[in-house]
Amino acid sequence: MTKKGILIVNLGTPKSPTTAHVREYLKVFLSDPRVIKTPPAIWKPILNGIILRTRPQKSAKLYESIWRKEGSPLLIYAKQQQAYLQALLPDTKVSLAMSYSHPFIPKAIDQLLAEGIDDLTILPLYPQYSGTTVGSVFDDVMKYFVKSDKIINLHFVRSFYDHPLYIQYFADKIKAQLAKQPVDALLFTYHGIPVSYVTDGDDYPSECTKTTELIMQQLGDVPFYQTYQSKFGPAEWLTPATDATLTDLPKKGVKKILVIAPGFVADCLETIEELEEENKGYFMENGGEEFYYLPPFNDDPQLAEILKQLATN
Repeated sequence: MTKKGILIVNLGTPKSPTTAHVREYLKVFLSDPRVIKTPPAIWKPILNGIILRTRPQKSAKLYESIWRKEGSPLLIYAKQQQAYLQALLPDTKVSLAMSYSHPFIPKAIDQLLAEGIDDLTILPLYPQYSGTTVGSVFDDVMKYFVKSDKIINLHFVRSFYDHPLYIQYFADKIKAQLAKQPVDALLFTYHGIPVSYVTDGDDYPSECTKTTELIMQQLGDVPFYQTYQSKFGPAEWLTPATDATLTDLPKKGVKKILVIAPGFVADCLETIEELEEENKGYFMENGGEEFYYLPPFNDDPQLAEILKQLATN
C-alpha cells in the first residue's frame, strides 16, 4: 500500500541573529550556483574574502531586530503551516525542510524514506517560479535521488501564482484594508532577480506580473504599481525598484500607499525590516503621509488549505 508524504520547503534562516550564525547561513546560501551564477573561480574569492567578512555583522543586527523569543519568524510560520497541513491530511506524513538551513532537504527526505514513504510531493513555498528558489529545491531533490537505488513516486509543485484561493486571499485582504483605510494607490512588490537570469530563460517576472493582474481583476479600478526589491550586488536587476518607486511616488501626488508582497507566504527580513522599516522610511521622508503594509499568510490556516489542494489535486 502506498504511503504518502509531503515535504514543504522554504528558503532558510540563520540559527540565531549572531554574526557567526549569519555568516554560516550566508555561506551556504550564496554558494548556491542557482543564486549566484558568477563562475566559482571568480565568485569564491569575493564571497570568502569580502562578503563573508563584512556582511554578516550588518545582517546580524537586522535579524536581531526581527527575531522573536521562539526564533526566526520564517521558521515559526513554516512550522505552524506544517502543523495545519498535517491536521488537514492525517493519513499523509507532512514534513518541513529549508534550502539553506536546518532541517536541510536531504535530511528531511532521509527521515521520510525511513518512515516508509514511497509517494512524495515536494511543495516549495514560493508562489512564483524562479530558478533561484524553486529551481534550487528541484536540484536538491534530484541530487538526493540520483545517488539512490530507491526511486519513489515523486510529484513536484512548480508554482501556484494563479491558484484561485491564493488570488482570492490577497484580493479579499486588500478589499478589507481599503474599506478601513482608503489609499491613493497599491504597490505590489516582489523579490527581484538579475535581468541576466531572465535572459537565460527564467520566467519569474511573467508570473509576478500575472499574479498582480489576477489580483487586480478582483479589485477593479484602483491605481497600482508593480516593483522589485532586495537587489544584491552590482548586476542589473529587475526594475522598477521598490525603494526608488516609494521614494518618488509622493512627488507624483501618491501620499497614501498600501504595500502588498504576494511573493512571500510569511514575513521575514525582506518584509519586516526592508519593507515595513527601510522602505516605509523612504516613502515618509519624501512626503508620504500614510504607509500601510499588508502581511502575507503567516500563520493563517488558509495557506494550509491551498497547500492541501496543491498536494492532492
